[in-house]
Amino acid sequence: MLSIANHPIYHHPLPEGHRFPMEKYSLLPQQLMREGTCTQENFFEPSPLSETEILKVHTQEYWNKLAKNNLSRQEERKTGFPLSTELVQREITIAGGTVENTFRALKDGISMNIAGGTHHAFTDRGEGFCLLNDIALGCSAFLQQYPKGQVLVVDLDVHQGNGTAQIFEKEDRVFTFSMHGGNNYPLHKEKSDRDVPLPDGISTRDYLLLLDQHLPEIIEKTEPDFIYYQAGVDILSTDKLGRLGVSLEGCKKRDQMVLSRCKENEIPLAVSMGGGYSPDLRDILEAHSNTFRTAQHLFF
Repeated sequence: MLSIANHPIYHHPLPEGHRFPMEKYSLLPQQLMREGTCTQENFFEPSPLSETEILKVHTQEYWNKLAKNNLSRQEERKTGFPLSTELVQREITIAGGTVENTFRALKDGISMNIAGGTHHAFTDRGEGFCLLNDIALGCSAFLQQYPKGQVLVVDLDVHQGNGTAQIFEKEDRVFTFSMHGGNNYPLHKEKSDRDVPLPDGISTRDYLLLLDQHLPEIIEKTEPDFIYYQAGVDILSTDKLGRLGVSLEGCKKRDQMVLSRCKENEIPLAVSMGGGYSPDLRDILEAHSNTFRTAQHLFF
């Protein structure tokens, strides 16, 4: 059965006009159930991570600032969010979902987070709508259980997974692969184990050719025991922040390529949704829904 971490806490409001499309977190489960891709039994509500688990990745000083609602104005601006107790609770619940996805995927082959993909969070700071790095926290939980394991992070959000790259820059057991807009945020890129910067306006065909060039070779090279997939849909040509030229069908084929490779190679994976900023919310929901449809079709 496909297990999906759901997050009812996402109803926490942001200031009017805020550009981050929070509505998708409540609308996406409704869409998946309405069309019959999933049932209520597919969803679970994750538990928030403990401080002990968070400190496996993030520094004590940074966590203390979050826990005490004590970021400076500059630090808060970098996150893109007004800091609040509710927001921190939301982030530790997102991360708890990805950690639980990890162990559900080891049993079922795949498990998915209705949110997550908070790849701009560093060990000691948050950036770009990310306070805690759920993928890094999932990796940490996996490696704690399987210390000789090898992990691959496949980050296909339009923005480089800079926080994840920084967190694992000296960790040989985690290979970070980020295929992203070369001229897009963040202005300063960290060094992933494999970075593939993309030109503005890249076509669907060229995007998929590049992915097909890199992904199979990386999997063969690293022989991962587990994969974390950041499935941001801000690669869409309709996305107001993405600046790429990938069609909705192309985004779906991207997901099919990643998930089918995992299925064929019997590599369990945890999927986090990542970004999506198309002006028409229907485009965001359809692209994210395709990720879940693909998982249900391939694995169950």
